[in-house]
Parts: sequence; C-alpha cells; structure tokens
Amino acid sequence: MTEPVDSEFEVREDGPPAGLWAKMKADPEYAPEHLALEAVTRLGPRMAAELEKLKGQNPGAPPDALADMIVYRYVNQSRLSGAVSGAVPLAGAVLDVGVLAWTQARMVLMLAANYGAHPAHPDRAVDLLVLQGIHKYTQTARTALAVARGRERIEALLPAQRPETRNVLVRLALKLAQMAGVRAVKKMAAKLIPGAAIVLGGVANGKATRALGGRAIGLYRRPPMPPHPPLPHAHVPRQLPPGA
Repeated sequence: MTEPVDSEFEVREDGPPAGLWAKMKADPEYAPEHLALEAVTRLGPRMAAELEKLKGQNPGAPPDALADMIVYRYVNQSRLSGAVSGAVPLAGAVLDVGVLAWTQARMVLMLAANYGAHPAHPDRAVDLLVLQGIHKYTQTARTALAVARGRERIEALLPAQRPETRNVLVRLALKLAQMAGVRAVKKMAAKLIPGAAIVLGGVANGKATRALGGRAIGLYRRPPMPPHPPLPHAHVPRQLPPGA
C-alpha cells in the first residue's frame, strides 16, 4: 500500500494530489515520469474542458491568440506559487517546484488541446518530459515512462524502504526543479536571504513557465502549408511537318 503523505506535503488544490506526492517521495529518481503520467490521466480531460470555457469567453479568437492567453494565465499562476513559498525551508522548496511542475503540465496540456492534440493521450506524457528537458529524445522518454510504470508495480510488492528524510527531499527537489526548468541550487540558496527568496522564486518560476510555453507552442502549432509557387509555363515543342 502507498504510505500516506507526510505533513510537510499538504495537498494544495493547484498542486499534485496526495497519492502522487507519496509515489514521488518513494521513487524520487523517477519523479518527473510519475508526475507526467499522473498529469495526463488527471489533467488531460480537465484541460480540454478549460479550453472550451476559454473559447466561450473569447468567441472567434484564433488558436494563436488563445495560446497567448493560456501562457499568460499560467505564467501568473507560477509566479504566485514562487512568491508564496519562496521564503520557506527545504520542504517548502519541494512543494514549490512540485506545484510549479504540475502548473506547467496544465499549461502544456491545454496548449496541446488548443492546437488539436488530444490532451489525455499517453503521448502527451512523452511530450511533457521532452519539452521540460528531462529527456532529449522521445524514445528515451517512452522507455523511462515504461520503467516508471514497472517500478510502481514492483514497489507495491517490496517492503517499504525508509531512507533518511532529508536526502529524499533533496533528491526529489532536484528532480522536480529539473522538470520545472528551475535551477534548484540557486533557488534553495536564495532562501538563505530573507525577502530576496520571495522575489527570486516568483521571477524564476514565471520565466521558466514562459519559456516552456514557447516550446510547447512550437511543438503543437501546425502552420498552414505555404501555397505552391505557380508552375512555369511548359514550352510545347513545335511539331515539324511530316517528312521534315
């Protein structure tokens, strides 16, 4: 059975669910893969509904305009996440980057839906890992996701191991920060400077989310094919009279 989430990982409505926190803490090396799988399953259908709501609020808006609105929304949300938890200790850093990675997954899946890619399709988990720089190639991302699924099944059969809590938190923070595009070391060091951590947290989160949004738009946008250039007029050879 999955162990309950520790008190430092209080479930936030805008962040990963309790079961995912427990899964990532038990297997921090594959935290990004666990998060991507859970996000596609839980958030994919929800992001399709969110997109329809946004379209209803902005009738006639083209996909590129909607994409700008989506990125703007989630950049602001990620900035708020960094500002709120920027001054708290290590557990808060883990919570921050986990919520940030979850927020970014929402954005990517909504952008995918905006450009016609099914947000709940398993390939979106692959997209998340590649877009967020966890894996360079889609095939290695697919392999890692398969490994994460297998480890989840194996872990359920093995006795629970309880390594030292701080080491687990550090490993989990680094993995999630890598996924969210945040330099974890700088982010944690900033927490030693009162006040500065709050500013740096919000700025770093917003910058990472905006960059990810640009990459996602580049992946999912399908520009119209340019018109074919007019074919040159064929030169019909002049036929010679018979016997010439």
